[in-house]
Amino acid sequence: MKILVTGGCGFIGSHFIRYALSQNDEIINLDNQSYAGRGKNLEHMGLIPGRDYLFIKGDICDPVTPHALIDKADAVVNFAAESHVDKSYEGQELFKKTNISGLENLLSKTMHLWKCKKNKIFLQVSSDEVYGSIPEGEATEEFPLNALKGENPYAKTKAEADEIALKYFKDYEIPVIITRSSNNIGQYQFPEKLIPLFITNLMLKQKVPLMGDGENIREWTYVEDNCRAIYHVLKNGVPGQAYNIGSGERNRKTNMQVTKAILELFGVEEKSMPEYIQVIDHRKAHDFRYALNSEKLRKLGFDTDSFKSFDEVLLETVRWYQENKQWWDKLK
Repeated sequence: MKILVTGGCGFIGSHFIRYALSQNDEIINLDNQSYAGRGKNLEHMGLIPGRDYLFIKGDICDPVTPHALIDKADAVVNFAAESHVDKSYEGQELFKKTNISGLENLLSKTMHLWKCKKNKIFLQVSSDEVYGSIPEGEATEEFPLNALKGENPYAKTKAEADEIALKYFKDYEIPVIITRSSNNIGQYQFPEKLIPLFITNLMLKQKVPLMGDGENIREWTYVEDNCRAIYHVLKNGVPGQAYNIGSGERNRKTNMQVTKAILELFGVEEKSMPEYIQVIDHRKAHDFRYALNSEKLRKLGFDTDSFKSFDEVLLETVRWYQENKQWWDKLK
């Protein structure tokens, strides 16, 4: 299969490319290498462009570049997105441009190029944040996209993008599938995100900025497990459907639990932990809890019990950032 991956230089996209290549697929990577894509993840992974991998520097909003690439592809997997919630309050127009207009541009090109063609797939990579905060229980794929009514600009643009993608399926029969993943953890994550931010701060002898009392809950999935699941949905999913990708209750942690686990791995005793924490105000509309029901993914034949545990992955992640300062230091 020849796959066009958009946003393939970012955290999850680069891991997905490496996994897809291991499955003998051909990859075209379209990425504009914005600030979060400048880590040279794929080069650091040892991936060199060749017969099965081609890199094109370009923007999904460009009216010309995606056209020829989509025409060559059997599938499109769209990772391209502005994703840092804090930045979404400062630059909402950029989030709308990339997350909504960029997707519409890709789908419009796909609509014209794939008309009457079979065995094509457009996979939109989304987020558990589209469901908004889940006070109790778990969000299934039929759960309302509460982010549309919320005040989180990032989540709102991702929810709008999901609606647009499904509209193209309903109105134009474009074979669209959506995946909604929980928070990811792992190597090569840009150091603005919570876990790599805390790890790199501690390495630089700086405090970790924890919002409020740290009781907000997130569900953590190892990035490579997430990419295996996305790939499984790409190969086996049903057009017009969405699939949650979460690691379950065992990997749901409060931000305080995550903070203490990181500090413990740095050898900090619990009684001394407050000295390493700088309490900061909550961001506006800071969702309290995310929780996904992934039964639909399991029914599709994917074993979510194979996902690694948070504690195991956190140890691997801390060690990787400790051993790869040359990768993150220039991005910090």
